[in-house]
Amino acid sequence: MKQLLLFFILVLTHITWAQTGGNTAFSLLDLNYSARSAGLGNDFISVKDQDVNLGVANPSLLNEKMHSGLGINQALLSGGINYGMVAYAHKLKVGILSTHIRYVNYGEFTRTDVNGTTQGTFKPFESIIGAGFGKQLNPRISVGANLNLIYSQLEIYNSFGLGLDLAGTYTHKNENLLVTALVKNAGMQLKTYTENNRAPLPAEFQMAVSYKLNHAPFRFSLLAHHLNKWDITYVDPNLKPTLDPLTGDTIPVKIAGFGEKLARHFTYQVEILASKNIHIRAGFDYHGRQEMKLEDRPGIAGFSFGTGLYFKRFSVDYGFVVYSRAGFNTMLTFTTHLSRWRK
Repeated sequence: MKQLLLFFILVLTHITWAQTGGNTAFSLLDLNYSARSAGLGNDFISVKDQDVNLGVANPSLLNEKMHSGLGINQALLSGGINYGMVAYAHKLKVGILSTHIRYVNYGEFTRTDVNGTTQGTFKPFESIIGAGFGKQLNPRISVGANLNLIYSQLEIYNSFGLGLDLAGTYTHKNENLLVTALVKNAGMQLKTYTENNRAPLPAEFQMAVSYKLNHAPFRFSLLAHHLNKWDITYVDPNLKPTLDPLTGDTIPVKIAGFGEKLARHFTYQVEILASKNIHIRAGFDYHGRQEMKLEDRPGIAGFSFGTGLYFKRFSVDYGFVVYSRAGFNTMLTFTTHLSRWRK
């Protein structure tokens, strides 16, 4: 246990200076691949149940209820772009093993030379093949890890990478309270697209807590993300101080204060367990709202909504994420347990 904790700290130290975007390789690692997570603000890592897709996002959530679980996830996008994930979990004597494939197909692009002359087309493609393992150390604590092989093909350029996720979860004795910690996307780019152009992976440290009310059908969750980097705000380097037309005073470029920087790290999530068969979900990602909203018409940017329909042998989940008035994303997930189809 001490060795595991030491390794966890070393990995966290290694990713302390990781960026939130624009300076990392393999951005597909940051995509959300589950409709349930999409409906809860894009990152959902703090419930331990039979959903095998959560076991991919946080391997310490892998448990016996996920045995023979199969999850098929698909984003519903326009423009010929699509991405998704297929995941499976199996119980072993020593723990729970999971495997998954994540992919992004960017559609068809036109290839041109420097003069703009068309030279045909190409189809960029990226994928992740991963395996995970989760183990219950005692009735309260579980741990898990994922190993991910990453491949990216962009026209004639390709790249390979190796990623690692490490997680630990504490579950209260009444199972209503769960606390978890996750280091995800620690690793490196093994082969770069071009020489002398190596970039880090989008490594991130997250913590989350979920609490199910004893006598009401509500589960509240709070996710703290990008804890390896305090300031995740963005300031346009091209912005310049302006002059007040009335007073002539100089108006400096607005810089985020302590409260703003702190608020950027939290996502708020709620599940309404309306019945055994129907779950309703909503989430709010403040950082996503601030980064993606249109300044003059912010609308409900940063909010997400979803629902889950649970049947005897399978479940269907739908998630809807609002980035801004100009864009949104929808996810659909089909989950089943193969053992339930055997007579």
